[in-house]
Amino acid sequence: MRKTIILAAAASLMLAGAASAQQQPTPQPAPAPTAPAPKAQAPAIQSVNIVDIKELPPATQTEVNQIVAQRGDAGLQKLRSSIDATPEVKSAMDAKGVTSAQVIAASMQPNGALTLITKKAS
Repeated sequence: MRKTIILAAAASLMLAGAASAQQQPTPQPAPAPTAPAPKAQAPAIQSVNIVDIKELPPATQTEVNQIVAQRGDAGLQKLRSSIDATPEVKSAMDAKGVTSAQVIAASMQPNGALTLITKKAS
């Protein structure tokens, strides 16, 4: 009997929690913006990793190729221009013997680790 009461009480609490989670708060009017919101800044570059696409697992290679195809040439040119305009990234690439023309994708981690994915001309 005691177990039944405990189970019934637990079930009631779970249902009450679920019911309250489904309730939506009444919308409050948004205050008029006084100034434009600042843009979220990317973390400062702490390290640069340069990886050739052939070093990645096949599934990751497929994913990278899909992203590159979606971005298009304009996005790729913008990425490469940004790389050329960043001296620390450019010097890391020079040290590895690659150019921005070989970069096909980039990923920035919250800890400041920048990974550049390159593809050698075939």
